[in-house]
Amino acid sequence: MASLRLASFRANGRVSYGAVTEGGIVDLGKRLTQYPTLRDVFQAQAVGEARAAAAATADYALKDVTLLPPITAPEKIICVGINYPDRGAEYKGGAVQAPNKYPNLFCRFPTSLVGSEQPIMRPKVSEQFDYEGEIVLVIGKQGRHIPQERALAHIGGLTLGNEGSVRDWLRHGTLNVTQGKNFDNSGSLGPWIVPSDELDPGKPLRVTTKVNGALRQDDTTDRLTWGFAWLINYISTFATLKPGDLIWTGTPTGAGGHQKPPAWLKPGDVVEVVVPEIGVLRNSVADEA
Repeated sequence: MASLRLASFRANGRVSYGAVTEGGIVDLGKRLTQYPTLRDVFQAQAVGEARAAAAATADYALKDVTLLPPITAPEKIICVGINYPDRGAEYKGGAVQAPNKYPNLFCRFPTSLVGSEQPIMRPKVSEQFDYEGEIVLVIGKQGRHIPQERALAHIGGLTLGNEGSVRDWLRHGTLNVTQGKNFDNSGSLGPWIVPSDELDPGKPLRVTTKVNGALRQDDTTDRLTWGFAWLINYISTFATLKPGDLIWTGTPTGAGGHQKPPAWLKPGDVVEVVVPEIGVLRNSVADEA
């Protein structure tokens, strides 16, 4: 496990950010007051200052804080659809398709995400609630038209996402998936960010998803159709990437909607997205009030 894990949290009615250590969580927000949020830490290229401040005694036990999405107010959340081999075949009923020249991209809203250990909500308008575990890139350095050979240097760190999806709402329009990807509190992000100087984003990482302890998804990032550097180059061609922006890199095969019969999430289920070098993003499922 990486030595520096940066999280955002709420404790005693106050929102802050800190470093998760063996002893608990060190409140960096009250020590690095010049950086109001974790996004500001990345904006200022101040991960080194955060690392130095993290040597302090923990202020809270982890159980006494509510973890929030590590970047609480990203400017952009850009998600990549169908980026692992065989994902296209899941959608085409088993027929293998040559990958498109360009990826499918869509956006999520910050209100659609909760932190680790918080319930994700099955909306009352649908029972087709699904999971998608994936690795999320946190941009650490601003750039436009970023060359692939320099792209990985723009990654500030890595975190995990569960792209909770409401499948029957993904097809309300013929060319969009926005509705089914943005129900309030339907997905999750976290539990923390591991900075890229602790974890080489150029090395293969294995991502797995478990539901109630049963393995559902399992793949490695060296098999991505469009790798991290390619995605940063491509996205930065049309949009300036800024610190705190999030790029969701795609989910492996094995989502619940593609099981036979479909294995939709239901209240009480527990979803865990795991990358050993990053951590475990864990959420239970609850019904929307």
